[in-house]
Amino acid sequence: MKAILGVLLLPLCIGGISALSRVLVASGSAIHFWVAFAAGAACWISIYLLLPKPMWVYVFGHELTHVVWTWVFGGKVKRFRVSSRGGHVLITKSNSLIALAPYFFPIYAVMVVGVYTAGHLIWGWAAYAIWFHLLLGAAYAFHVTLTFKALETEQSDITGQGFFFSAVVIVLGNVAVLLLLLPLVTGVGVLTSMTWWMRDTGAFLHRLALLLR
Repeated sequence: MKAILGVLLLPLCIGGISALSRVLVASGSAIHFWVAFAAGAACWISIYLLLPKPMWVYVFGHELTHVVWTWVFGGKVKRFRVSSRGGHVLITKSNSLIALAPYFFPIYAVMVVGVYTAGHLIWGWAAYAIWFHLLLGAAYAFHVTLTFKALETEQSDITGQGFFFSAVVIVLGNVAVLLLLLPLVTGVGVLTSMTWWMRDTGAFLHRLALLLR
């Protein structure tokens, strides 16, 4: 059943990837953002390659993401355990999004956005935008690199949901996050990115229908 749902979600993935390419092109003029973002990502990648990997920090974020998404769906957390070798949360509700959220929801990047947004609204942090973009790049690179590192070993979150379905949801989730996040920080506009997503998904479905005639 989940494999069928994964197939049905593929057009959204393809449309989302197409829309993301549009966002990247449209945001190319946001040089100040991209330079700082890339510098932050490069800083983290250097740390990742040269120093011991902070797996406890990653595992904490991984399990915290389960917690946050459990709360989103109205569940409760009974137990929270974290170590550098792995973690575990005992929750009262679970579904595919709760299980797979750590692989597409960059919680530390979201924290960076939240702290900066709050600081900007309260204290007017516009002058610190470059540091925000730098930290955002580092936090997102942290998410990408350590998620790939974690996926080198078998993950019960993924095996429990099925590999194909999990892969589709993870790709779709990452694309959705970028389609929401990048327009906010580059000035493209979330409404624009969502419109492109729906339009490109519709265009793909139209081409697919023509092929299947």
